[in-house]
Amino acid sequence: MNRSADPPISSDAPSLAATPSVTSVSPPSGSTAGGTVVTVTGTGFTGATAVRFGATHAASFSVNSDTQITATSPVGSGVVQVTVTTPSGTSNQFVTFSYVTAPVPTLTSVSPNSGPASGGTVVTLSGSGFSGATAVRFGAVSASFTVNSSSQITATAPAGSGSVQVTVTTPGGTSNGVPFTYVSAAVPVVTSVSPNSGPASGGTVVTLSGSGFSGATAVRFGA
Repeated sequence: MNRSADPPISSDAPSLAATPSVTSVSPPSGSTAGGTVVTVTGTGFTGATAVRFGATHAASFSVNSDTQITATSPVGSGVVQVTVTTPSGTSNQFVTFSYVTAPVPTLTSVSPNSGPASGGTVVTLSGSGFSGATAVRFGAVSASFTVNSSSQITATAPAGSGSVQVTVTTPGGTSNGVPFTYVSAAVPVVTSVSPNSGPASGGTVVTLSGSGFSGATAVRFGA
């Protein structure tokens, strides 16, 4: 009795996905308070289900590609191993992340130290420990800002009144306050116009003299 030949083994059989491999993390250190955005580089990251800093899960992570993940470090201390887990397993390369204690920021000056109550004054804050700043406040009101360096921030004063304390907050804490004074703009006064006449067709260039013209938003001839 003849037996039929066994069917050939298909070369298209799916292969098992490789265990993920971590080759580097950047930056390699961050605050013990967590919140450092870290780029994890390696291979086999597709379908990642966890990123851990030591035994602690990352505060959040996003798989950018099979070779890159962006993760936010959790609260921690010391030197820990960063690992990536996928359905194929957990990486075992000893790539580390070091936790460092962030200094409390120190604010030494704000320039200018006054501005109109309507806000909008661009202020330069000088001091130290500004890296990773999360807030700049004028009194209790948050301001928009840009961290230029660890020693300088540019902020735009919000609307306010009176004298308030300007502070900077980072993962290391909140700085001392430096005063900023809101001033009420004076009512403008026109004392003369020169020349004081011109053709009905318009076009006469006129010089207005007086006081309180800073920040003028309109000049009208009648209505």
